[in-house]
Amino acid sequence: MAYKKVAGKYNGQIKEVTLGTGEKAVTLGGKCVLPFYCFDGNTGNPPVIGLEITDVVPEEWNEGIKALYADVMGDAAAWAKFIEDTYHPDFICLRFVGADPDGLNRSVAECVETAKAVAGAVALPLVIAGCKNDEKDGQLFSAVAEALAGKNILLLAAKEENYKPVGAAGALAYQQKVAAESSVDINLAKQLNILLQQLGVKAESMVMNPGCAAAGYGFEYLASTLDRIILAALGQNDETLQLPIITPVSFETWNVKEAAATEADEPEWGNAEERGIHMEVATAAAALVCGSDAVVVRHPKSLAVLKTFAGGLLGTGLH
Repeated sequence: MAYKKVAGKYNGQIKEVTLGTGEKAVTLGGKCVLPFYCFDGNTGNPPVIGLEITDVVPEEWNEGIKALYADVMGDAAAWAKFIEDTYHPDFICLRFVGADPDGLNRSVAECVETAKAVAGAVALPLVIAGCKNDEKDGQLFSAVAEALAGKNILLLAAKEENYKPVGAAGALAYQQKVAAESSVDINLAKQLNILLQQLGVKAESMVMNPGCAAAGYGFEYLASTLDRIILAALGQNDETLQLPIITPVSFETWNVKEAAATEADEPEWGNAEERGIHMEVATAAAALVCGSDAVVVRHPKSLAVLKTFAGGLLGTGLH
């Protein structure tokens, strides 16, 4: 009997969310089939890959990465411009590690000036990440949303602890986009999406960040969560989960032992920079095939590999 192809059909569709303005703007989401299932139907907009920068020199970063940016790392705006001109990511993720009250404790005003300088230096969409202190991030996101009104940035991310100030200022007052961050649990992700929408944030202004884990460090929980979210959104037509997904891969992968251990400590493991790239690419590629519409990476080599990977699966080459 001849093989008869049967396409997988779903009732639901992931909503589209646009970041940035002008020619460099990117649109996430739009798929109505499983990730990269081009043979079944519309896969929506191609996934986008962003590069991470920080507001202050990240002393703990791999020495190989710091060497790439040695001339610009002390100036976030110059760093962003260098990345835009040299490596051509789809967006830039500006992470405010210097705002951490337990670290440098840079003021909100200082951070706002940095954000304005970066936004003025590049045309790429901006994703703004905080310092992981919920109270400080709530203040920071609100102030940056106001300062960058009209730039259509993404605030990464609103959590259960601070979603009200982030959602109210980011999406409602200044028409920015907001990512709902939960902890690798479909029910928590759905609950936070509902809370933000009850606050008045429209679905067109939201994406999800259901969490992240490095490959081999609990990634199977993330994979199953992403699978459940996608299947519920498409197969069950669950509108509360029909949002694009962003995964900040670099926040996790460069901290695990396989990437962080020095060559002096683990000489048999080989070059530390290459190990970090491998961990980052493996994690990001897995996140993309599980349903992420955007991933954040740190190394330019990871960016290049992932663009080739995604383009190859979609049959479009580099995008």
